[in-house]
Amino acid sequence: MKVLKFGGTSVGSVESLLNVKKIVESCTEQVIVAVSALGGVTNQLLAMCDMAEAHDAAWEQTLEQVKQRHLDIIEAVCIDGTKEQCRQVIEQFIDGNLRSYYGMLMVNQDLEDVVRSQVRDAIVAHGEIMSSAIVSCMIENAIPHFSPRFIKTRDIEGQRRLDWEATEELVKVEFEGSEEQRVVVQGFIAEDVETGLKTNLGRGGSDYTGAILAAILNASCLEIWTDVDGFMTADPRKDPNATVIPEMTYELAQEMCDAGAKVIYPPTIAPVAGKGIPVWVKNTFNPTAPGTVIK
Repeated sequence: MKVLKFGGTSVGSVESLLNVKKIVESCTEQVIVAVSALGGVTNQLLAMCDMAEAHDAAWEQTLEQVKQRHLDIIEAVCIDGTKEQCRQVIEQFIDGNLRSYYGMLMVNQDLEDVVRSQVRDAIVAHGEIMSSAIVSCMIENAIPHFSPRFIKTRDIEGQRRLDWEATEELVKVEFEGSEEQRVVVQGFIAEDVETGLKTNLGRGGSDYTGAILAAILNASCLEIWTDVDGFMTADPRKDPNATVIPEMTYELAQEMCDAGAKVIYPPTIAPVAGKGIPVWVKNTFNPTAPGTVIK
């Protein structure tokens, strides 16, 4: 079994999503697919929070744009027979859940900071929930699982941290012994182990979700699918002579991430390094490129 994580750019357009479909359906072994929100949607969800809190009704227009984008993508990529159900799911999340949350922020200006933060966390979780619904309906025989059911966080001295012990136990219950060949889960989002409220692993946390699952389930590898061919010797936007680094150690990858390389979310390395699980960084838009392997 291996874990594949697809970031926002990988699930951001019809073209990239069809590439995701081909990549996943070509896998002959069992796969768990962790997905981010559609590219740019997380920023839109948070921007609408700011609008609502500022009594700016423009959030309603932005929400309609987000809704239409998801519906257009459903029409283009989902398997016939799943489209109507997927449309209904997206409409419920947007016209029901999200519209209510934004309305709450708009009319309740005296919300305590902790409550406001909880509402924002609940809102932002919808990006991954909606994208995973689409991917589940796009990939043949894919089975959706809900990440907050098994990815748990805990508040420690005011800081949100992964509760590894609870998460490990619940992930094993969810997946060990399963014969499901293709599983789709949400990256990034989680749930507080004590309160049951929606939380997350931080921006970029979908990588971390993939690493957590790979480590606990002893996956053969973790594949991070993004919009670059791998780790580069320099920023290709600034240096036209930059080349892909074909292989690197966990230590070097961690150093580069800590120094600001945005290829992988920094907490991702430790769980897989502890188990000796190789990490591949590959390009959804150029899937035949060799990529970078971290081991």
